[in-house]
Amino acid sequence: MLALCVAVTAQAESLQSAAAPPRAVGLADAIAYASAHQPAVRAAIARIEAQKSIAEIPRAEWLPSFGATAQIFGATANQTTASYVSPGVMDVPRIGGTTATAKGTFRPYPSTLVGVGGNQELFDFGRIAARTAAADALVAVVRQRAATAMLDVTFNVEEAYFAVFAAKSIVKASEDAYDRARVHRDLARAGVTAGLRPPIELTRAESELAKLDIGRIRARGNLSTAQAVLAAVVGAPEPALDVAANPPAPEKLPSLDEALRQAGGRNPRLLAAIAELRAEEARTRAIGAELRPDISLTATLSGRAGGAPPSGSGAPADGNGWIPNVPNWDVGVVLTWPLFDGVVNARRDASRAEQRVRHEEIGVVQQEQVAAVREAYVAVEVSRAALPGLQRAIEAARANYEQADARFRAGLGTSVELADAEALRTEADIQLALGEFELARARAVFGRTIAEGI
Repeated sequence: MLALCVAVTAQAESLQSAAAPPRAVGLADAIAYASAHQPAVRAAIARIEAQKSIAEIPRAEWLPSFGATAQIFGATANQTTASYVSPGVMDVPRIGGTTATAKGTFRPYPSTLVGVGGNQELFDFGRIAARTAAADALVAVVRQRAATAMLDVTFNVEEAYFAVFAAKSIVKASEDAYDRARVHRDLARAGVTAGLRPPIELTRAESELAKLDIGRIRARGNLSTAQAVLAAVVGAPEPALDVAANPPAPEKLPSLDEALRQAGGRNPRLLAAIAELRAEEARTRAIGAELRPDISLTATLSGRAGGAPPSGSGAPADGNGWIPNVPNWDVGVVLTWPLFDGVVNARRDASRAEQRVRHEEIGVVQQEQVAAVREAYVAVEVSRAALPGLQRAIEAARANYEQADARFRAGLGTSVELADAEALRTEADIQLALGEFELARARAVFGRTIAEGI
């Protein structure tokens, strides 16, 4: 077992020495790089641009529209004085200018049409403006959601950054513990060889050394994992990133009242809820505007011909209807006014109901936000208050270890006593590293709840 651990350690050390060390970055640089390259941020920016493009759709209704058509078909031409409407399930071509008959026939006649025309909006009584405002309001919603994504990315970078610091501290504690245990193993071996100590002292020291060796291997693996996670959350092309030499000092903690005020004014999750309410209000107005009148300009230039016999004294068309050489043009102003539409009214009522939902959701978000700020504030205070105790624990564990080490060197203490002291000292070092990480993480969580940096 011991030989296997030594072999694994040697292999890990050789691989680590062969690979180039990861590039070290500062926290500010890591956040700045993630803001520009992290896929989540880039996706949020792309969603903003997409929503902006969607918002341009209603504005395009002010642009003129043009179209052209060319038609040729065969049909009967049995004109009567009957009136009819064009149903929506089929196309009924207009028959005009042909001889009225009492009895129809099934003889078809050719008919052709070519034309080009256009339409231009003249006045819409605010309908397009209402739809444009509703689309712009959705852009504001997407912006706030993007800000939320940016806060998440910043927090993830900070958490991963301080996790690397904690992992490096744990590696150092594990390496120091292994070095001390190796010295004690050598002392135990010398004592056993000289006949001053029983053989159990050496086997106990060997067992303790193997345990600490496994601990330092795992600590190195955890460090490599933390460095890989940091590179991933930053969006760096490298497989791993390291941190700068010294951790950044945590920012000053504002008062709880000031934190609540800041969160209420700039937290993107709350602002997104408010923006969603404004967007729903704009949507309600846009739906209601669909019932407003509309004035548009229309113009058409066409050529047509029909092969059916004309009524009265009219001359038949040249080419028997196959050549659309009879010109026509028209220019007109068209007023349309949908006086009543039950579907539009129902959609408007449904949108008003959604407004009430959005209004109530703002209250939910506000309550959750206040609770999150208070919880994060307390977590920072608790983590900060725990650090002096962790430091005192390290001092006591080191004093206990020095006493046990002195007793062992003098032949008064045993390897079991020394192993217990070593375990206390190593655990105290690791707990201090974890305590510092918890404080840094709690401060990052608090910064996220009050939207620091936005």
